[in-house]
Amino acid sequence: MTLTTGTRLGPYEVLGAIGAGGMGEVYRARDTRLGHDVAVKVLPASFAADPDRRARFEREAQAVAALSHPNVVAIFDTGVHEPSPGSGDAQFYVVMELLAGQTLRERLSAGPMPVRKTVEIAAQVARGLGAAHGKGVVHRDLKPDNVFLLDDGQVKILDFGLAKAPEQVRGQAVDARADLFAFGAVLYEMVSGQRAFQRDTAADTMTAILTQDPPELTGSRPDLPPALDRSIRHCLEKQANERFQNARDIAFALEALSGSAVSSGASGAAAVPADTVPRRPRTGLVLTAAVAGALAIGAAAGYVGRGRPAGREDGRDRSGLLRRLLAAGM
Repeated sequence: MTLTTGTRLGPYEVLGAIGAGGMGEVYRARDTRLGHDVAVKVLPASFAADPDRRARFEREAQAVAALSHPNVVAIFDTGVHEPSPGSGDAQFYVVMELLAGQTLRERLSAGPMPVRKTVEIAAQVARGLGAAHGKGVVHRDLKPDNVFLLDDGQVKILDFGLAKAPEQVRGQAVDARADLFAFGAVLYEMVSGQRAFQRDTAADTMTAILTQDPPELTGSRPDLPPALDRSIRHCLEKQANERFQNARDIAFALEALSGSAVSSGASGAAAVPADTVPRRPRTGLVLTAAVAGALAIGAAAGYVGRGRPAGREDGRDRSGLLRRLLAAGM
């Protein structure tokens, strides 16, 4: 339900709509107690009706709020608005700092980004992820839509803990390395202007995530430092234990590429040592151990289409698994 100007959510008075997406509607609002403007996200009714998801989000909101990290959006409050009888369902909302700028998705609509700017933004994202992971918080839905570029050059990660990751759908624990795969997909799109695994259908996209490498970057971006190319590929390893193992390592690698190191591919090659984990051949890859690592991101990176694949929904049918992922809002 869209809120009108003047609607009250607890102490917050709605001033106008900012935007809307799959994870809710965002409004500019006035905190009537403290006298300053904030952003209020009203979550979908399906989210509010799921007590497990709400409880998990509230725990993670508390953890994110405690981070006070410059690259993670500040969370001020959460609450439930109980409307008058007969006027609708209860509304669960989260109150965040009000940001001025644009999302990375909006910026990418103009095409690939310069290497230097890519490194600057990505290093900030990696630092934010590292801080969150250090508190045990996994994002689950890292994508350009959830990276915000402020007008002053600072970068903020949005929407921690809102999405269900595929491992949860499959009854598996969520690992922070899922975010690292998603980060690699975001970084790939920043330098190429193309989504790493996008295909015509959701089923084909998931198959690409599970079994295929994205197109090589060096042909389209001759200015790309080899070390940055290696870092992206390392994030996109199908098996989690072959990726970077934490976001701080990625941040360190990117920071080594900053400054004069990104001025040419040759200098970039020397900025970061070659991967310590060797790449393994893809020949004969089967959907066994690779699935646990690769599925970590199919939806979390936000690159899965909305079409429904056909097939039986049983434990051995991959089409059934794809259907469950899509039904979860991936």
